[in-house]
Amino acid sequence: MNSAVEAINWDAPWLSPFAHMGQGVGKLILAGATGAQALNAAMAPLARPVNFVPQSDLPLGVAYESYIFECGACPTREGLHDFFNGLAWLHFPLTKRRLNQLHVAQIAQTGIAPVRGPARDGLTVFDENAAFLRAPDVLWDALVAKDWHRLFVDLRPLWHEATLVLFGHALLEKLVYPRKGMTAHVYRVKSATNSIASIDAWVAADVSADKLASKPFAHLPILGMPGWWPANEDPTFYDDVSVFRYPKASAECA
Repeated sequence: MNSAVEAINWDAPWLSPFAHMGQGVGKLILAGATGAQALNAAMAPLARPVNFVPQSDLPLGVAYESYIFECGACPTREGLHDFFNGLAWLHFPLTKRRLNQLHVAQIAQTGIAPVRGPARDGLTVFDENAAFLRAPDVLWDALVAKDWHRLFVDLRPLWHEATLVLFGHALLEKLVYPRKGMTAHVYRVKSATNSIASIDAWVAADVSADKLASKPFAHLPILGMPGWWPANEDPTFYDDVSVFRYPKASAECA
């Protein structure tokens, strides 16, 4: 775990919202604390949205989401995946709690099936790989259309009016070792302000199982974000069609 924590570049722009607390948690881990202990200490003396416990506390045969819901405790493994999951809980407590409630409601309806239904699939994608975008309509429309040149070259100055915040803990984990093709599932938000607390409250109130079942996401190669990767200052960065893919052509009837 220590070497993984040491590999995190807290100066990376996508980690800016998490850097202050994340570095504190990381220092505790490097000093010998477990991931659960370090996350529990992060907000002291303030109340935590959930208690972090070792993975071994999860009883055999009990669903992870059900245990969180019933016990207010989040089983936490040693590793970056659960490290970033913990930071997501600490920064987006309302959204994480809402997702937990939605998961448990779906489990109550369908049980733990080998294949997830559309709602649980959407919930999982959201939890693992979502990013929240607060942006003018013209940017959102270009993103949905995958009009990459317009989005990142023609409209580049307009990104100063937008806010992108990463949420998915698997996405944050992968970006410890960034690669050009890494893509986020972007969920549009219309919060009152750019603050994390405002975005968290808005998303928690907006998200639903039915909405996520419809996969209301736009796909964004994350290193294309202006200011997030030095190479994208060159407009030809966006010419790589293996990453910045065109929309799929509609089928034509003969």
